[in-house]
Amino acid sequence: MADVGEVLMSVLSTIRVPKPGDRVHKDECALSFSSPESEGGLYVCMNSFLGFGSQYVDRHHARTGQRAYLQITRTRKAKKEDDTNSGSGHPPKKKPTRLAIGIEGGFDVEQEQFEEDVKVVILPDRQEVTSEDLGSMPDVVKERVSLSMAGIMAADSVSHALQVQQWDGEVRQESRHAADLKQLDNGLKIPPSGWRCEICDLQENLWMNLTDGKVMCGRRYFDGSGGNNHALLHFQETGYPLAVKLGTITPDGADVYSYDEDDMVLDSKLPEHLAHFGINMMTMEKTERTMTELEIAVNQRVGEWEVIQESGTTLRALFGPGLTGMKNLGNSCYLNSVMQVLFTVPDFQSKYVSNIDKIIDEAPSDPTQDFKTQVAKLGYGLLSGDYSKPAPDPGDENGASEPRGDQIGIAPRMFKALVGRGHPEFSTNRQQDAQEFLLHFINMVERNCRSGTNPSEAFRFLVEDRIVCQQSQKAKYTQRVDYIVQLPVPMDQATNTEELQEAERRREEGDSSAPTVRAQIPFTACMAVLSEPEVLTDFWSSAVQSKTTATKTTRFASFPDHLVIQIKKFTFGLDWVPKKLDVSIDVPDTLDLSALRATGQQPGEELLPEVAPPSLVTPDVEVKAPVLDDATVSQLGEMGFPLEACRKAVYYTGNTGSDTAMTWIMSHIDDPDFAAPLVLPGCSSGPGTTPTESISEEHLATIVSMGFSRDQATKALRATSNILDRAVDWIFSHLDDLESMDVSEGGRSAAESEGREPPPGPRVRDGPGKYELFAFVSHMGTSTMCGHYVCHIKKDQQWVIFNDQKVCASEKPPKDLGYLYFYRRVAE
Repeated sequence: MADVGEVLMSVLSTIRVPKPGDRVHKDECALSFSSPESEGGLYVCMNSFLGFGSQYVDRHHARTGQRAYLQITRTRKAKKEDDTNSGSGHPPKKKPTRLAIGIEGGFDVEQEQFEEDVKVVILPDRQEVTSEDLGSMPDVVKERVSLSMAGIMAADSVSHALQVQQWDGEVRQESRHAADLKQLDNGLKIPPSGWRCEICDLQENLWMNLTDGKVMCGRRYFDGSGGNNHALLHFQETGYPLAVKLGTITPDGADVYSYDEDDMVLDSKLPEHLAHFGINMMTMEKTERTMTELEIAVNQRVGEWEVIQESGTTLRALFGPGLTGMKNLGNSCYLNSVMQVLFTVPDFQSKYVSNIDKIIDEAPSDPTQDFKTQVAKLGYGLLSGDYSKPAPDPGDENGASEPRGDQIGIAPRMFKALVGRGHPEFSTNRQQDAQEFLLHFINMVERNCRSGTNPSEAFRFLVEDRIVCQQSQKAKYTQRVDYIVQLPVPMDQATNTEELQEAERRREEGDSSAPTVRAQIPFTACMAVLSEPEVLTDFWSSAVQSKTTATKTTRFASFPDHLVIQIKKFTFGLDWVPKKLDVSIDVPDTLDLSALRATGQQPGEELLPEVAPPSLVTPDVEVKAPVLDDATVSQLGEMGFPLEACRKAVYYTGNTGSDTAMTWIMSHIDDPDFAAPLVLPGCSSGPGTTPTESISEEHLATIVSMGFSRDQATKALRATSNILDRAVDWIFSHLDDLESMDVSEGGRSAAESEGREPPPGPRVRDGPGKYELFAFVSHMGTSTMCGHYVCHIKKDQQWVIFNDQKVCASEKPPKDLGYLYFYRRVAE
């Protein structure tokens, strides 16, 4: 064997020192979830700075010829017991005092302490070189290798940078209303204590409006607690924007909320504004928890069993293949829950996990940026059982205690970074809607499976809409692709109405002991609302050439292998304030949708003529701006919606009034381009937009391969400045708008103009409409943007709860409280 010094000299030209901007993967293997704590440690390529576990480093060497790797091995330190610990074996954690990550006083990102061992390993003979060994080598070798080792160890790892992007939830901006706030000279003086809501007499969660001094209660939470929304309603009636939370006022400041800016804010003139109503800020004492303290309490409880519906029982921890937990990377429970369910679907298993060796062999030079590789890595990590092992107990050095619910599990950092890259929401550490992430991930699968098998087809189905003009009795049939059934919740069908009314009456009377009563809605009532005809009052009928009334009936044109049902729990109140419906729905274990299969055109039924409705765009050669009802646009704008969103609402509803425009706004408020400028047929949509003939053929082909028509793909790309990712998001959030594209915007489609056959219809599977429940995702919290997600999956006739790193046998699966339900077809 050659002298190790000579070997190092021969490979010296391949050893690099990390520069600013280099991505150093020193915490996670690019092809598995091996880490420095794993057996054998992690090998970091000293040229590309990619990390590889011991099972993959030889493969990387064989493919690239790279020989020098930095092996990093970490061993967990035994934690010393603190004197204040009372012998519990668990050192007390420093309690967070700031709603922050990665700064003093915030939440710790990594609690564990490790001892690290570092050395250079030369492949293929695995010759080892320590820092001490370098001392006896030539200066040129010692300097280059030492600098590379030091640079790799000093660099922030990619995973750490993604995990901790320093975040401070307490950073607040000065309110734009603070400097010139109008305060009424109404003689009102507020006492230093003993406050009550002026409307309902509540004595907690009270806010004083800084314009008129009115003291009223705060918002009502999803479970009925909190206030009765009187402070919010007061703002909506008066427009007075700023309110201070009574009980949080101290000489150092107070909680100030701007209803107009919809956020906690700073008021630099707060002492002056309080003095106007007789409050001396310097003598006030804190008597209520601040909003930050309330949020910290919620965040501290998120990972505990107390917030899970099965908290009343001791759950048995499970380990093994398909029973692997996932670490919460900071509000990533939505991703964890969705991916756990998807990798129980055979299509995803066979596409990514069964072929993992082939996928890894064909991976590009940087597999951390390859979608197929990272999805396969995640799937194998979840299903193999390699990481489904009990997490070490910090207070049990000998490992003698019973396994806890927590696992070593896997941390999907590379996967999350890749699927969230460039997305305004999924690239952040904020909580997200699990249903939106499911559709986002399906979109990515569609884009990356243009050739070969496509596992998303397991969820894809066709919906048929039948619209009947009530004046002519002629019908129109349209079909569209969908992946999720959105099930409405008819609150008026609750079977415990009297209990709900009694609980509501007691809350309004200020009875703090009033029980929380959950509305019980029959699943059959939800299905009835979905299947019953919808009345369209402003339907433009091509048969009578005018607007009239029509009925719209929706049915399944095909039944997918796997059916996803979303319970539409998140809605808006009469005052357009978002709220969550606290409901219990008796979702069945088996489902038969056979009666909802579409039948197509009926015998003797006449179809509506294929004539496009009159356009709001003037028919001149040069396309002009549409004539919009300015009064409706202004009315919507006064409600706080973006001007461009208001213009689009009026345009797409055909100037039919504020009610229909408001309905459009509420159904599109979550669209990625909600506030983007209105794009008209034939018009340029601003900088970066190209006319139709210049749209990327590759982008068009990608969207058409998902089952959409060329006209629909063109419209989506034109609406999003020819950016593929945005176009795909846009097309899935505008399916209702695309239904009416029977005639293309430019007349005939490009395919027809060139004499080509139009693209084939979407690829869908079909079969009997009988299903059985195999998984559901549940949400806890006031909205999809906060709280916590868990999922329950049925494995070998046993329900299993996946709560991030905890995987346990479920004793009482809360099937009535789910948000997303996953069914699979029952074979006949």
